[in-house]
Amino acid sequence: MSTKLQELLDQETQLQFDRFNLDTAWALGSSLRKKAEAHGWPVSIEVYAFEQVVFFSACPGANQDKSNWIRMKRNAVMRYGHSSLYLNEYNKSKGRQFESQLHIDPQNYCAHGGAFPIYIKDCGLVGVVTMAGLVSEEDHRMVTEAIQELL
Repeated sequence: MSTKLQELLDQETQLQFDRFNLDTAWALGSSLRKKAEAHGWPVSIEVYAFEQVVFFSACPGANQDKSNWIRMKRNAVMRYGHSSLYLNEYNKSKGRQFESQLHIDPQNYCAHGGAFPIYIKDCGLVGVVTMAGLVSEEDHRMVTEAIQELL
Protein backbone atom coordinates (compact mmCIF):
# COMPACT_ATOMS: atom_id res chain seq x y z
CA MET A 1 0.00 0.00 0.00
CA SER A 2 1.32 3.43 -0.88
CA THR A 3 2.21 5.96 1.79
CA LYS A 4 -0.52 8.31 0.59
CA LEU A 5 -3.20 5.62 0.82
CA GLN A 6 -2.04 4.68 4.32
CA GLU A 7 -2.10 8.34 5.39
CA LEU A 8 -5.67 8.69 4.12
CA LEU A 9 -6.74 5.54 5.98
CA ASP A 10 -5.01 6.79 9.12
CA GLN A 11 -6.98 10.05 8.87
CA GLU A 12 -10.22 8.10 8.74
CA THR A 13 -9.23 6.22 11.89
CA GLN A 14 -8.04 9.31 13.76
CA LEU A 15 -10.82 11.72 12.78
CA GLN A 16 -13.72 9.93 14.45
CA PHE A 17 -16.20 11.44 16.86
CA ASP A 18 -17.03 10.23 20.36
CA ARG A 19 -20.52 11.56 19.69
CA PHE A 20 -22.14 13.39 16.80
CA ASN A 21 -25.50 15.16 16.73
CA LEU A 22 -27.22 18.03 14.95
CA ASP A 23 -25.37 20.62 17.02
CA THR A 24 -22.06 19.02 16.05
CA ALA A 25 -23.13 19.04 12.40
CA TRP A 26 -23.99 22.73 12.60
CA ALA A 27 -20.66 23.56 14.26
CA LEU A 28 -18.74 21.63 11.60
CA GLY A 29 -20.61 23.18 8.68
CA SER A 30 -20.41 26.66 10.17
CA SER A 31 -16.67 26.34 10.70
CA LEU A 32 -16.14 25.44 7.06
CA ARG A 33 -18.41 28.29 5.95
CA LYS A 34 -16.43 30.84 8.01
CA LYS A 35 -13.14 29.66 6.49
CA ALA A 36 -14.60 29.81 2.99
CA GLU A 37 -15.92 33.34 3.56
CA ALA A 38 -12.57 34.51 4.96
CA HIS A 39 -10.81 33.32 1.79
CA GLY A 40 -13.57 34.29 -0.66
CA TRP A 41 -13.88 30.72 -1.94
CA PRO A 42 -16.86 29.98 -4.24
CA VAL A 43 -17.63 26.66 -2.54
CA SER A 44 -20.64 24.73 -1.37
CA ILE A 45 -20.62 22.81 1.91
CA GLU A 46 -22.85 19.99 3.11
CA VAL A 47 -23.08 17.94 6.26
CA TYR A 48 -25.18 14.84 5.71
CA ALA A 49 -26.01 12.74 8.75
CA PHE A 50 -28.68 10.34 9.93
CA GLU A 51 -29.98 9.92 6.35
CA GLN A 52 -30.62 13.61 5.74
CA VAL A 53 -28.90 16.87 4.86
CA VAL A 54 -28.48 18.65 8.19
CA PHE A 55 -26.34 21.57 7.00
CA PHE A 56 -25.92 23.18 3.58
CA SER A 57 -24.36 26.45 2.54
CA ALA A 58 -23.40 27.89 -0.83
CA CYS A 59 -20.91 30.75 -0.76
CA PRO A 60 -20.96 33.64 -3.24
CA GLY A 61 -19.84 32.38 -6.64
CA ALA A 62 -20.91 28.78 -6.05
CA ASN A 63 -23.32 27.33 -8.59
CA GLN A 64 -25.56 24.29 -9.06
CA ASP A 65 -22.61 22.25 -10.31
CA LYS A 66 -21.11 22.37 -6.81
CA SER A 67 -24.30 20.85 -5.39
CA ASN A 68 -24.11 18.04 -7.94
CA TRP A 69 -20.47 17.36 -7.08
CA ILE A 70 -21.40 17.23 -3.40
CA ARG A 71 -24.19 14.73 -4.05
CA MET A 72 -21.95 12.44 -6.13
CA LYS A 73 -19.04 12.61 -3.66
CA ARG A 74 -21.40 11.94 -0.73
CA ASN A 75 -22.94 8.95 -2.48
CA ALA A 76 -19.50 7.41 -3.03
CA VAL A 77 -18.48 7.87 0.61
CA MET A 78 -21.78 6.46 1.91
CA ARG A 79 -21.46 3.45 -0.40
CA TYR A 80 -17.79 2.62 0.29
CA GLY A 81 -17.17 4.12 3.74
CA HIS A 82 -13.97 5.91 2.74
CA SER A 83 -13.15 9.50 1.87
CA SER A 84 -13.66 10.46 -1.75
CA LEU A 85 -9.95 11.28 -2.04
CA TYR A 86 -9.06 7.80 -0.76
CA LEU A 87 -11.38 6.25 -3.37
CA ASN A 88 -9.68 8.30 -6.07
CA GLU A 89 -6.15 7.39 -4.95
CA TYR A 90 -7.03 3.73 -4.42
CA ASN A 91 -8.39 3.41 -7.94
CA LYS A 92 -5.39 5.28 -9.38
CA SER A 93 -3.14 2.74 -7.65
CA LYS A 94 -5.06 0.01 -9.49
CA GLY A 95 -4.55 1.78 -12.84
CA ARG A 96 -8.19 2.73 -13.31
CA GLN A 97 -10.54 5.64 -12.86
CA PHE A 98 -13.25 5.20 -10.22
CA GLU A 99 -16.04 6.58 -12.42
CA SER A 100 -15.14 4.40 -15.46
CA GLN A 101 -15.84 1.10 -13.72
CA LEU A 102 -18.86 -0.76 -15.08
CA HIS A 103 -20.65 -0.97 -11.71
CA ILE A 104 -20.31 2.79 -11.04
CA ASP A 105 -22.94 5.18 -12.39
CA PRO A 106 -20.93 8.38 -13.08
CA GLN A 107 -24.13 10.42 -12.83
CA ASN A 108 -24.45 9.44 -9.16
CA TYR A 109 -20.94 8.68 -7.89
CA CYS A 110 -17.55 10.36 -8.14
CA ALA A 111 -14.24 10.09 -6.36
CA HIS A 112 -12.88 13.62 -6.23
CA GLY A 113 -11.55 14.86 -2.92
CA GLY A 114 -13.68 16.82 -0.50
CA ALA A 115 -16.07 14.27 1.03
CA PHE A 116 -15.06 12.70 4.33
CA PRO A 117 -16.92 10.05 6.33
CA ILE A 118 -18.41 10.94 9.70
CA TYR A 119 -17.72 8.01 11.97
CA ILE A 120 -18.74 7.71 15.60
CA LYS A 121 -16.24 5.57 17.52
CA ASP A 122 -17.56 2.09 18.28
CA CYS A 123 -20.72 2.88 16.30
CA GLY A 124 -19.93 3.32 12.61
CA LEU A 125 -20.61 5.53 9.64
CA VAL A 126 -23.38 8.08 10.28
CA GLY A 127 -22.76 10.60 7.52
CA VAL A 128 -20.45 12.66 5.35
CA VAL A 129 -19.10 16.20 5.39
CA THR A 130 -18.42 17.52 1.89
CA MET A 131 -16.99 20.62 0.30
CA ALA A 132 -16.87 21.32 -3.43
CA GLY A 133 -15.36 24.18 -5.35
CA LEU A 134 -11.59 23.98 -4.86
CA VAL A 135 -9.17 21.40 -6.27
CA SER A 136 -9.72 17.91 -4.84
CA GLU A 137 -6.80 17.88 -2.42
CA GLU A 138 -7.67 21.34 -1.09
CA ASP A 139 -11.34 20.45 -0.56
CA HIS A 140 -10.16 17.35 1.34
CA ARG A 141 -7.64 19.29 3.42
CA MET A 142 -10.17 21.94 4.44
CA VAL A 143 -12.72 19.32 5.51
CA THR A 144 -10.21 17.26 7.51
CA GLU A 145 -8.79 20.37 9.19
CA ALA A 146 -12.30 21.46 10.22
CA ILE A 147 -12.98 18.03 11.72
CA GLN A 148 -9.63 18.05 13.52
CA GLU A 149 -10.33 21.48 15.00
CA LEU A 150 -13.76 20.39 16.18
CA LEU A 151 -12.41 17.24 17.79
